[in-house]
Amino acid sequence: QVQFVESGGGLVQPGESLRLSCVPSENIFSLYAAAWFRQAPGNQHELVAKISPGGTTNYADFVKGRFTIVRNMGQKTMYLQMNSLEPEDTAVYYCNALRSFIDNANAPRYDYWGQGTQVTVSS
Repeated sequence: QVQFVESGGGLVQPGESLRLSCVPSENIFSLYAAAWFRQAPGNQHELVAKISPGGTTNYADFVKGRFTIVRNMGQKTMYLQMNSLEPEDTAVYYCNALRSFIDNANAPRYDYWGQGTQVTVSS
């Protein structure tokens, strides 16, 4: 079971930026699609952005043009650059691999979710 460690969250004001990092216990990025999810209180995990093993990316409509998913194979790290943050982006952010990049259900590959990293956007 691959485990993920997320970091980089914090408290920022609307319009500011954050960069989140995700480090898996095994280097799975060349094997599987990977993704960032977020979970706001009372809600389920929702997909934010995903990246295929070949580097193709896809974003949820609510972050298009603001967030960028990047993967560094050598460092075994995936990043989420978040710009122009909005209060609605407040959530705990998690990373995971996906069962399939092309599956719109965006089912996570691993049942275990890390601790996530809290992002709070507030003035």
